[in-house]
Amino acid sequence: MQVRIGVLGPVVAWDGVGGPLDLKGPKHRAVLARLVVARGRVVPVDRLVDDLWQEPSPGAVGSVRTFVAALRRALEPHRPPRESARLLVTEGPGYALRLASDAVDAWRFEDEVAVASTAAPHEALERLDRALTWWRGPAFAGVDDEPWSRVERSRLEQLRLNAIERRAEARLDVGRASDVVPDLDAHVAEHPWREEAWRLLALALYRTGRQGDALAVLRRARSLLLEQLGVDPGPRLRRLETDILRQADRVSDGLGSPGPQRVWAETAAAYDRTVASGSRSRLESTVGLLRSLAVTGASGLEVARRQRIAAISAAEQLGDPDLTARVIGGYDVPAIWTRSDDPTQAAQIVTAAERALTALRPDSSEATRARLLATIAVESRGTRAARGPEAAEEAERIARRLGDPALLAFALNGVFMQTFHRAGLAPQRDRIGAELVALSAQHGLGTFEILGHLVRLQARSALADFATGDQHAAAADRLAERYDRPLVGVFTQWYRALRLAATEPSPQAAETAYRNAAAQLADAGMPGVERGLLPLALLCLRVSHREPVRFDDETDWGPHTPWVRPLVLLGRDRPADAAAALRQVPDPPRDLLFEALWCLTARAAIALDDHTVMERARVQLTPATDELAGAGSGMLTAGPVSRHLDDLDTALSRSR
Repeated sequence: MQVRIGVLGPVVAWDGVGGPLDLKGPKHRAVLARLVVARGRVVPVDRLVDDLWQEPSPGAVGSVRTFVAALRRALEPHRPPRESARLLVTEGPGYALRLASDAVDAWRFEDEVAVASTAAPHEALERLDRALTWWRGPAFAGVDDEPWSRVERSRLEQLRLNAIERRAEARLDVGRASDVVPDLDAHVAEHPWREEAWRLLALALYRTGRQGDALAVLRRARSLLLEQLGVDPGPRLRRLETDILRQADRVSDGLGSPGPQRVWAETAAAYDRTVASGSRSRLESTVGLLRSLAVTGASGLEVARRQRIAAISAAEQLGDPDLTARVIGGYDVPAIWTRSDDPTQAAQIVTAAERALTALRPDSSEATRARLLATIAVESRGTRAARGPEAAEEAERIARRLGDPALLAFALNGVFMQTFHRAGLAPQRDRIGAELVALSAQHGLGTFEILGHLVRLQARSALADFATGDQHAAAADRLAERYDRPLVGVFTQWYRALRLAATEPSPQAAETAYRNAAAQLADAGMPGVERGLLPLALLCLRVSHREPVRFDDETDWGPHTPWVRPLVLLGRDRPADAAAALRQVPDPPRDLLFEALWCLTARAAIALDDHTVMERARVQLTPATDELAGAGSGMLTAGPVSRHLDDLDTALSRSR
């Protein structure tokens, strides 16, 4: 049974066949709504108590647990008594929802609107029509006065209004101007400050031959904005009025010129007419589209990630091994971060690539084989699987033999992702980055040239060579502007925060820079990078400046939790708990934060006088003596590794 939860209206839940589930009273619904707002993240029990009551009673914690137990029975009525809950889980100090992205109407609405934003007009219209029907009233009705719901309710309402206007634009693009007018007329009456709605209404009137009415609408908008807000209309409204007065072409986009949206619509329509929906050509071209979407920004990246598995599954169903291999290997999107945004999906892609390799015919292209191997190397990043390095080495060997620059660039990306098996490998990664830059510049591979500069930025940061790092950051920014790659700025902004952390004697400027960089990262669509990164950066900043480590219970450390928990518990004066946590700490993942996490573990071991962990940390960190811990990420640092090694030696010598 797939449970569905609705918050686009009163808070409700349905079973797999659409029947309502009994969520009990208002507080039960409030707990469920609060967990929906957290979107899969853990909400500590103490936070739930504060959010549910202005003045909690002594038994409030017990009440929350009672509400959670009742919700679990409602959401999983057939779960055996002693079996762990799967949907509303206990994790650490609180609770979280573990639901698919389509199980909550608000999440599903966001995803559908994101897909529609990059779709051709007919598809966008279909998606937006469907998504807007999911609204049953004001979001989070019944808990809408709670402080924690207000921001989310406002955000969803803005998305709804944007979707209404995007739907109107799609109707205009498919030639349904007359259908748009009544809806937009009501929309501007209810939301008179939305300039885009006024613009679309005037445009619709003009395209139906009502030039006078269109001008009257624009003048009404101007008057309203001036009298009520004291501002002039924006440039799009002013330009539309000028175009109408000049009697511009009624069928053009924006009246004055065809514009990219109409070019896209006409091209997509021509493609739909000429390429069959189930054809292999359409499937391969879909991968090309996903590859382009992935580098355009947050919504495009999220759509590409979500649709990639669907494309692979569709290719496998056609039973053509070479086609499947091309679909898998054709997604050669450069990767710079060593933790996957979706580890489960990454594992599925590796498995599919291995199946495709096994199924390839003897006469299949060597380049196709190399692309599958490079895919395995990239998607295996951050794991300890021996297959990743093997695949990277073989992909590189084939690519060099074939002399294919694009293939070699993709293979080198895989090699880079597999250079984290031990500490101290920044010089090796610097050489990979240098080859990527030279190769890509020579052959016009813009996105891989950017990758090369970012790799070198990371490597030179690890070696404390910020003068060279600055050059690569500037080069990456220039190329990002030339090729319209907005996500690059996320990494260069974090680099500049790191530079402050490593070079400024006071941590205040770096902390401000980190917080600003985190705000930009929050909308980048890269959860594998974002989650837990800001608190980790601030923790490393305090460690590097030998400041107290104090963080509140609600800090979300994400995947870094095991390695920071001992230090955080020490900061709360809980040495016994810290010692127990330290004994459970595994070796850090083989990724860009390897040295930083080992240094944090070392600090806790020194404070707790744990010789076994100190010895392990010393062995692991010694190869990176000349590096800044964590700076190889290009994002944060815990200070020179040599200083941590000196502290380990001092602590160990005291006991000899």
